[in-house]
Amino acid sequence: MLPDLADAFGDRVAGYRGELFAHCYRMLGTVDEAEDAVQEALTRAWQGRQTYREDVSLRAWLYRIATNTCLNTIEARKRDRVEPGPCPDDLLAGLAAPQPGPEARYDVHESVSLAFLTVLQVLPPRQRAVLLLRDVLVFRSVEVARLLGTSVQAVNSSLQRARTTLRRGYARPRPANPPNLLERYVRVWEAADVAALVELLREDAVLTMPPQPAVAGARSIGAFLEQVIFAMGPMRLVGIHANGGPAFAGYVNERLFVILVIEGDGERISHIYAYAEPRAKARFVLADRLAG
Repeated sequence: MLPDLADAFGDRVAGYRGELFAHCYRMLGTVDEAEDAVQEALTRAWQGRQTYREDVSLRAWLYRIATNTCLNTIEARKRDRVEPGPCPDDLLAGLAAPQPGPEARYDVHESVSLAFLTVLQVLPPRQRAVLLLRDVLVFRSVEVARLLGTSVQAVNSSLQRARTTLRRGYARPRPANPPNLLERYVRVWEAADVAALVELLREDAVLTMPPQPAVAGARSIGAFLEQVIFAMGPMRLVGIHANGGPAFAGYVNERLFVILVIEGDGERISHIYAYAEPRAKARFVLADRLAG
């Protein structure tokens, strides 16, 4: 490949980085692994650019490399699944890319929600890949079979099993922002008003704060917050955006203490995802600085 053509090829490949990151994040569940997978996939694409043939779209070729890179990453893990971590919306540039039409079962915002990512982690890796390629990215079964080096029959079988698992374990979230709900949430949280906060939660709400065990039930969440979180002193919440939805950065004594991602059923809050791990917090601090 001539130097000027090689440069043009590199520019075309780089243009897909954002949506490839979103795909790898869905596959792997963590920002760190997704970034590594995208970098490795783009490196492989560059090194193998002589093998690219135009009878396959460049986008499909890149998705094949990225998907197989993610499958290799999952196989090399020391554990079967991970707890999905939060992702600043600024990193999900792929959400702004041209999107598939109404045939997609999951829109791009839902497909990066923590509820969806959590259920994806339950799926075997190849079922996960098939579901994402078919129901989010809307590749045809014959295309997915080529991407994964398998048969159309195997793709359709994996897709049916994956869809069955999602029907059993996934409740489609609705925006957790009816009028004033998020404003009330901030107000009662900052006031450490446990009773009022419990009123904003569904009775079966869940609070997750990895690596601690999840807390289930509105009253249990209220008791946990009162005894563990609010006992540290006043917390100030600042609105941010993560995983395509509302989130907050919680500050104690002007130091970032926790990232809170909120999901709901359209009327009340159904899930609070809390992340106090330093690397998770650092990503939001960096995103805020870059935005500024």
